[in-house]
Amino acid sequence: MIAYSTLGVDDMDRAIRFYDAAFAPLGAVRRETSPTWTGYEREGERARFFLTRPFDREPATYGNGTMLAFQAPDRAAVDAFHAAALAAGGACEGPPGVREGMNPVFYAAYVRDCDGNKLCAFVRK
Repeated sequence: MIAYSTLGVDDMDRAIRFYDAAFAPLGAVRRETSPTWTGYEREGERARFFLTRPFDREPATYGNGTMLAFQAPDRAAVDAFHAAALAAGGACEGPPGVREGMNPVFYAAYVRDCDGNKLCAFVRK
């Protein structure tokens, strides 16, 4: 249903370092980079993810209650996403683990990127 998503960033080089590292365990790779935006995708999937400098030239902001979630192939990839995101300057919003009350089992980790955007990597098994 979603064709692409964008998140605003203030420092594209810093954001690229963060997302290159955080997305590697999830199989997403950077495909395009320009002075104002950078695109990521996973082989065989049509949905795309973009980082962009806000077109109104105002500082990038994050939304309260807004989060993007990325499907992982397995729990090890969720763990690796979380570790890579923290090592690349992100902040922990919830360590990897089973989230209670979900069926099938929902294993997830939550981080904030360097611009404060909340992200989740998860697997349901």
